[in-house]
Amino acid sequence: MWRTTRSSCLADAVTHAGPPIHVTMPDGKSSESPVPVPGQAASFKYSVVIPVYNSEGIVGDTVDRTVAFFNRMGWRYQIVLVNDGSADRSWDVIAGKADMDRNVTSVNLLKNYGQHTALICGLKHTTGDYVITIDDDLQNPPEEIVHLVAKAGEGYDVVFGRFRQKQHSFYRRFGSRLIAWLNRRIFGQPKDLEVTNFRLLRRDVVDRILTYRTNFPYLNGLAVRLSSKRANVLVDHKPRKVGKSTYGFVQIYSLVTRILYNYSAFPLQVISMIGFCVAILSFFAGFWFLVKAVLFGASVAGWASIVVLVSFLGGVNIAIVSMLGEYLIRLVRQSAENSGYHVATVVNPHE
Repeated sequence: MWRTTRSSCLADAVTHAGPPIHVTMPDGKSSESPVPVPGQAASFKYSVVIPVYNSEGIVGDTVDRTVAFFNRMGWRYQIVLVNDGSADRSWDVIAGKADMDRNVTSVNLLKNYGQHTALICGLKHTTGDYVITIDDDLQNPPEEIVHLVAKAGEGYDVVFGRFRQKQHSFYRRFGSRLIAWLNRRIFGQPKDLEVTNFRLLRRDVVDRILTYRTNFPYLNGLAVRLSSKRANVLVDHKPRKVGKSTYGFVQIYSLVTRILYNYSAFPLQVISMIGFCVAILSFFAGFWFLVKAVLFGASVAGWASIVVLVSFLGGVNIAIVSMLGEYLIRLVRQSAENSGYHVATVVNPHE
């Protein structure tokens, strides 16, 4: 059988795998080894979602190489490009691609909502049995998709590309380690699993993600939480050839707070524990000063101790109120808005 409840599965075709396929890169070099692809991989449709942000100089090449890869493999495909409020001519480039190719859909968001929100928007426009997400800057070569498909053929419903050598800055690698720690604590990510933006999701996993109601999506966490069999596969990661990455400290901080405040009560639990500990210490301190005053008499001075103690307790109270306020703000936004994003234009939609 090749069908599960609503999705296709490559696993049953593993024993019927076709001949190994050599993937030739645009520079003329072949991949390190032949890639054994399940024999019936061509019977499925693959959707590729690419979030686009200020990449007019390279996103066109990304689309062309993705199209060339699928044509070379003979696989049915769909490419969904989501312009996430780019300030340059990225929309003009991807709109032109959709005008020229019926397999390309371009979506223009009203403003910048963030990468993961753009990805969710893209998922809603996909029609494939499998959905693949890649970046717009060719750091994830489209030719490496063949490794994701081959791994999915072993029965996995989510496959993440594990980069042989990351081409990221130090602060971004540090941010990745921090986010990985949060994923393990909050989403139950296995220690031996590495999540990246280069991923393949089976259709049923995509459907479950789209039913998860939140205006602050985090795709990696949802993919781990809403799937049962996840795996990594080694892929290449290339340096960015045009421009520079727009993923900086602010974006990492935004992602960390999105994970913490929308998928976990961890910050509230930490602050509550601190408040509880401070309350216990304050109780013992007050009891000690009371006993001291009864036994030895009260000190006339002491105003400095009072000021310090009141200031410290006031700071803790402010921290707790601020934390509660952050949760309240997000709850208000969640109930006030029926969508985490708004679309301005769609070129060549596929229903």
